[in-house]
Amino acid sequence: MRGDDFRVSPELRKLCLEDFRAERERQVKQKPAPEAKSKDCEVVFGVAPCFLALTQGRRRVRKLFVKDGEASHRASVLKVCEEAHLRGVRVHRVSRKELDKMSNGGVHQGVCLLASPLSYLTEDSAPSRKDAPLWLVLERIHDPMNLGAILRSAYFLGVDRVASSLRYTCPLSPVVSKASSGIMEVMGVYGYENLAEMLKLKMEQGWQVVGTVGQEAEVSQMPITKCSDFKMTKPTLLLMGGEGEGLSKELLSTCQTLLTIPAGRELVPGIESLNVSVATGILLHSLLSSRSSTT
Repeated sequence: MRGDDFRVSPELRKLCLEDFRAERERQVKQKPAPEAKSKDCEVVFGVAPCFLALTQGRRRVRKLFVKDGEASHRASVLKVCEEAHLRGVRVHRVSRKELDKMSNGGVHQGVCLLASPLSYLTEDSAPSRKDAPLWLVLERIHDPMNLGAILRSAYFLGVDRVASSLRYTCPLSPVVSKASSGIMEVMGVYGYENLAEMLKLKMEQGWQVVGTVGQEAEVSQMPITKCSDFKMTKPTLLLMGGEGEGLSKELLSTCQTLLTIPAGRELVPGIESLNVSVATGILLHSLLSSRSSTT
């Protein structure tokens, strides 16, 4: 989220600064300690995640913590404070050290928000588009940075749904939200106990299941297609496997097509694959571009 996206009027800036001074004087007298996380709360950190957590209304928000000093005068930070004021959320001025502790050393950009956690969605209530929808299905993504980057790409490129296994997958944490630039606050992620059963059900409804493998992968009796040669003409589920392991044998057995991203040069041994978030972005762009050209 760019700083020029947040233009704050002189009146608002003056109002916010006056509120900050009054709040700081009150805190100096009372000397309250920053509230610790509990089971029903967690600390969202970073300008974009905090701003979107406030505006999207998917969390129950309790308190906003802002770094004391010049950083709190930035337009982006003042915009977050404005949203907090509009929603009756108290704004607390604290030190950078306190914010560092609340965010566990994460890049908080001077703002932290105490709020209820987000979970995977389990009720299938969202309608699908009528033409050729694309669902991104994630299996065993362990790294929250990768998950956040994947969500950001999926949202930007226009994926209709992101689904994930609930087992052996990282939770929808504040780290994921920060890595997604706050997209996790906007885009719901669906969780499934058994991805194989969900895939079989969608296949019965006419969907195609597309898996992903490395260029040198050996999969018996199944052709591997370059992603640039694949045309998406029907409802599709794109499967992405976890870091290092790829897709499990169980999910590979459900695939009707396997896609790969061809390398642009001869690769040094040991560097035969892409990071899962990068590969996901390339494959999503390829599939969604082919859908646009066929509709």
